[in-house]
Amino acid sequence: MLDTIQYTSPKPKVIAGMKDDWELVIGLEIHAQVQSNAKLFSGASTEFGSEPNSNVAFVDSAMPGMLPVINEYCVEQAVRTGLGLKAKINLFSAFDRKNYFYPDLPQGYQISQLYHPIVGNGEVLVDMEPGVARKVRIERIHLEQDAGKSIHDMDPTMSFVDLNRTGVALMEIVSFPDIRGPEEAAAYVLKLRQILRYLGTCDGNMQNGSMRADVNVSVCRVGQYEKFAETGDFSHLGTRCELKNMNSTRFIQMAIDVEARRQIAIIEDGGEIKQETRLYDADKNETRSMRSKEEAHDYRYFPDPDLLPLEIEQAWVDDIKASLPELPDEKKARFVNEFGLSEYDASVLTADTTNAAFFENVAAGTDGKLAANWVINELFGRLKKDDKDISTSPVSAEQLGGVVKLIKSGDISGKIAKELFEIVYTEGGDPAQIVEERGMKQVTDMGAIEAAVDEVIAANPAQVEKAKQNPKLVGFFVGQVMKASGGKANPAAVSDLVKQKLGL
Repeated sequence: MLDTIQYTSPKPKVIAGMKDDWELVIGLEIHAQVQSNAKLFSGASTEFGSEPNSNVAFVDSAMPGMLPVINEYCVEQAVRTGLGLKAKINLFSAFDRKNYFYPDLPQGYQISQLYHPIVGNGEVLVDMEPGVARKVRIERIHLEQDAGKSIHDMDPTMSFVDLNRTGVALMEIVSFPDIRGPEEAAAYVLKLRQILRYLGTCDGNMQNGSMRADVNVSVCRVGQYEKFAETGDFSHLGTRCELKNMNSTRFIQMAIDVEARRQIAIIEDGGEIKQETRLYDADKNETRSMRSKEEAHDYRYFPDPDLLPLEIEQAWVDDIKASLPELPDEKKARFVNEFGLSEYDASVLTADTTNAAFFENVAAGTDGKLAANWVINELFGRLKKDDKDISTSPVSAEQLGGVVKLIKSGDISGKIAKELFEIVYTEGGDPAQIVEERGMKQVTDMGAIEAAVDEVIAANPAQVEKAKQNPKLVGFFVGQVMKASGGKANPAAVSDLVKQKLGL
């Protein structure tokens, strides 16, 4: 079992009001679209960007007599997600009808899970900086169908409805109010997206609506949260307001901050916070009321009569668990332990599976720390400059690994390696062959190096006397020898020889 990285919890965000200091309390409900080709209760396609109303089955459009049929793969994806979040998988779950009217909801209700969700308590470790992380508890994950989309900007007098999303499977991932600041909320969304992408259960594409967040925000006086943590009594916390349908981590941070300050101003002015759903206006940087917060009874939930309770077997869950990939936290800990990387470098390299796999191929059979340095600083830096990513990299993992191996073996110096990298990046080719054909190999012939050192020392008698008084000036001689050899001399050998010749 790999050693785990130790963390301390970050301090909560504190906002100074006119009268008191206030802390933030945040919980998120993430709506993650299940990565599947078909919808939750029909065989209609889930392809994004199709012509309006082209991916709609009869059951999606609520045609009379049409009955929902559960998509087993969507259930499997929800179970996989729960296992990836170290959550309890409920072998018994059931679907309910959540009744409300909206033009893009043809049935007049949404099929969801209220009383018996498929996944129970889990957790996510949210990295804030090396050695600092927030453990956010997951309350539940339930499966539900998405609604369609109303379009209001295509005609001055009419609205249009696109039902392509209707019936698409969503996982609603509900956290406990464990998040204590805007930056933590954004980091939580990104970490959750990273895990879902590793699992292959959601593509996390926020701009396409594959992942959206409802953010619950409240404020409390310093010390009140600890009382809540001890007792579980929500009366110690302030009244929460929900910020609906957020699909940008930057806007999530801005919305939380402005909403918290709005609540603080109301409370300090003697008013009360009303529990409600609000929308964030990014142009005006303000939240505004959308509707009063509905309770479960407002939706008249009842068990869906068209769907039997969902009963799954533990053996099936165990099979899914056995097929899980190595997840980000475990991969990061392994990179730290196996390759001796810093926590920061390991975090960069495990940001997604493609980067991680590329690095491991580069590091195969050579120095892991040196490989990480070349992947992060040289390759990633150049790709960013050229507006490319790892999938369009002109340098393959095998080629970069070849460069690293040549450095490690002493065949080329760091300076020559940068020249070699540039050749491989722009022209391609095998690094070892390029070094051989272009005479780039590092000079390790001690006789040749000694002759160059003697020549430089003889030509600089004044610098010799200064170096004997101040050994740090040895670098001058090393630089001159490297220049004379065209950067091909072994710098370490040159340095040792200079010190020996000068009696230092």
